[in-house]
Amino acid sequence: MQSKRRTILQGALIVGLFAFMTACTDRRAEEQEALDFLYEGMPLPDSVDYSREFWKANVAVTVRARHEMPWGEKVPGREWRHFVLPLRVNNEDLDSFRIVYYDELRERVKDKTMYGAVLEVNHWCHEHVSYQPSDSRTSSPMNTLRSAIGRCGEESTFTVSALRTIGIPARQVYTPRWAHTDDNHAWVEAWVDGRWYFLGACEPEPVLNLGWFNEPVARGMLMHTKAFGNYCGPEDVVNKTACYTEINVTKNYADVATIIVTVLGSDSLPVEGATVDYRLYNYAELYPIVSKQSDVKGQSSLTCGKGDLVIWASKDGRFGFRKVSVGKDALTTVVLNKDSTYTASFDLDLTPPIGKDNKPDVSIDAIRANRARLVREDSIRAAYMQQAFFQDGETDSPEVLARANWHTIVEFRGKEQGTGGKCDVLSTLSKKDYRDVSMEVLQDVAEHTPFLDNPLWQEYVLCPRVANERLTPCRGALAERFGGMKVEELMQWVMDSITVDDSRNPQHLCMSPLGVLRHRTCDAHSRDIFFVAAARSAGIIARIDAVTGKVQWADEETGTWHDVLFGSSEEQTAPQGSLQLTYKDQAVKANPSYYSHFALSRINGGRPQLQEFPEDATWTGTFADGVS
Repeated sequence: MQSKRRTILQGALIVGLFAFMTACTDRRAEEQEALDFLYEGMPLPDSVDYSREFWKANVAVTVRARHEMPWGEKVPGREWRHFVLPLRVNNEDLDSFRIVYYDELRERVKDKTMYGAVLEVNHWCHEHVSYQPSDSRTSSPMNTLRSAIGRCGEESTFTVSALRTIGIPARQVYTPRWAHTDDNHAWVEAWVDGRWYFLGACEPEPVLNLGWFNEPVARGMLMHTKAFGNYCGPEDVVNKTACYTEINVTKNYADVATIIVTVLGSDSLPVEGATVDYRLYNYAELYPIVSKQSDVKGQSSLTCGKGDLVIWASKDGRFGFRKVSVGKDALTTVVLNKDSTYTASFDLDLTPPIGKDNKPDVSIDAIRANRARLVREDSIRAAYMQQAFFQDGETDSPEVLARANWHTIVEFRGKEQGTGGKCDVLSTLSKKDYRDVSMEVLQDVAEHTPFLDNPLWQEYVLCPRVANERLTPCRGALAERFGGMKVEELMQWVMDSITVDDSRNPQHLCMSPLGVLRHRTCDAHSRDIFFVAAARSAGIIARIDAVTGKVQWADEETGTWHDVLFGSSEEQTAPQGSLQLTYKDQAVKANPSYYSHFALSRINGGRPQLQEFPEDATWTGTFADGVS
């Protein structure tokens, strides 16, 4: 009898072990399939700068959530692949947020419905992060959490990351510019039981489809989002690249209509391959909310809000433009009959959409209960900030600005004492840099930057930041490779050794300088950053000009800036001139502000290119006496 029981038990164990091994095999196959999907459409910087082990670990957690969360089986494969699986939300630095916070978030929502889980995750996000404007570099989700602040693009990236962590499809929705006011905005859409809802990131409301922006979004001209990979969904496609599909979700928020543009040459024949910019007046410029290419019929189209746009078409240096009223004008024609000699003065009246009432009904009790939760969450965040941040310095000191990263600043200051003040790396950094710069980056720059007795040295040699790239320790390795090179030699090396391929990085994410050095293929912007980083490592004064976007190096003796032209073996001395603007105050504005009341764009290849002067530039402070 015991022998029979033993045989039955052994058989059960074998069956159980076989089932376990089969499940493990199936899980590994699922993870491999997911990893293959990510790599198929992955932007080149993500595959070069982040290891395969990093991606495998994040995929494993994502697949785990799919099996553990109660809604995992309800999420269709398409929505899971494009809106749960990807780590990347937009252009943020990537990190291990999903791995670190999965268990905490799972426990928070394990007994909730899918709808309730979305609301609860947003409350969790609000406990950790509140709004504060900052520069355009998007910090990683974990750095946003540590800092307890973020602009709307960072809050929405953070919230999308949190929702995807627990297996709920989520995406960042963005309006490049509002039509009725100088601003833009980003928020979140979450997929719940077969439909998409919206929410303000880190701004919990009692229900979904409610936020402070309900009224402005109903007046929006364009709302869009990115689906990473080759997405084929029901939404209109704005743009399709090798890495993502940009989809149009405007009709979820506003009344829309379609405008069809036909581009003609001066010979009245259709022009294929013209760039068609749909431009909206905002921040004192005609901003391109969408850029498309005309087809073989010379046509391009856009479905958007019912307001006014300026259509600007260009090809081979020739251009044309005209105002359209979407909803009234279904068809329009733009003729490429202008070139660099064109001058004109004219008035434009541009009207934004009217909007509509789209707020859901919410009970007074629900509003009061939500407000009470917000107060409690504010206190939780305040307690964290009191405990984690530096409290004893001036409000503008690096230690205070660093927020939770103050230990790094204090430690580096201690190591910096022996440099005699010649290596003040901290003074070259932005406020946001203080929050996430690492000790490795600071020490790398301090130890491997050649000192020059030159007024340009601190900003254009010592400074580790070139553009909006993620700061990585690269100065020592680049100095070892390029130290002692003349600028002409470095330019030639870059032209001979680096292949530019923009198609594999359509978002223009910044590949790290060492990633460029290893891989030898990158987009043009990453190539430019690499050149400046390598030049500074060799003691050459170099920059990407903040106004024009040109790559430049400066003569050490004269301070004269020279343009770097990678298509030519010779550099070009940057033409020097002075721009002086006259203005007659007619009791409207005594001192107009740049970006608010006026802006300057340079026609480059037939397209306007904004000249990016400092945000605080004004007529009297910058242009009245002339600016070089």
